Amino acid sequence: MAYKEEPYDLTKPYEPHVGQSRQYWRDIILGVNDGLVSTILLVAVVVGGGLTTSQVLLTAIGGAIAGAISMGAGEYLATKSQAEVLDRELKLERDHIRDHREMEVDQLRHMLTELGIGGADLEEAVSIFSNDDERLLNSMKVMEFGVVDSEERSPYAAMVASALFFVAGSLPAVLPFAFVDSPQPGFAIAAVLTAIGLYVVGAVKSLVTKTNPVSAGFENLMIAGVGGIVAYFIGYLFDQVVG
Repeated sequence: MAYKEEPYDLTKPYEPHVGQSRQYWRDIILGVNDGLVSTILLVAVVVGGGLTTSQVLLTAIGGAIAGAISMGAGEYLATKSQAEVLDRELKLERDHIRDHREMEVDQLRHMLTELGIGGADLEEAVSIFSNDDERLLNSMKVMEFGVVDSEERSPYAAMVASALFFVAGSLPAVLPFAFVDSPQPGFAIAAVLTAIGLYVVGAVKSLVTKTNPVSAGFENLMIAGVGGIVAYFIGYLFDQVVG
């Protein structure tokens, strides 16, 4: 009796992909990380510059609001513009398929060749992908423009994600000044909370990228830490020279 090979390797667990949230991880990481870094740097400057606790709190709240609005608006416009550029490119591609079909088929053949398909397989693949205008358009959409429908981003979702996560990231540098009387202890607490937040963001990112969570966390922490020290002393020098 001939051996029948199992269709799946049942000894290895199947690891699922990130899924439909994949295209928004950039907004999530960028939003929360920017909120953490930019707010603590702003706080470092104004604390080093000698502002009072209430002034630091107001500055931090203003920075968080301004940053969230700017981040959300920027992501909305960037994502929407990217979609509009793609729509224009696909419209032009339809015209190319209508008016210069053989040239488009030659481009398809060249791209399939670069994927390692050759000989009879190449001609069969070209024939399959090009025997219908819509199929040819979708093939060029993927291979020429690198776009898959499931990876397209909503400008509204990108805007909300980046703005909300920016606010969440700014909280560790804002909240301490609502509960302390002196800016120096407030800054110390804010720095510790922000450092924890930065490390956690780096570690969480590694869960998706499958990299080392410890090194990812410290990498994120060190970049912001150096910036925070520089920002504080800039504010301090300003206070000494101007104040």
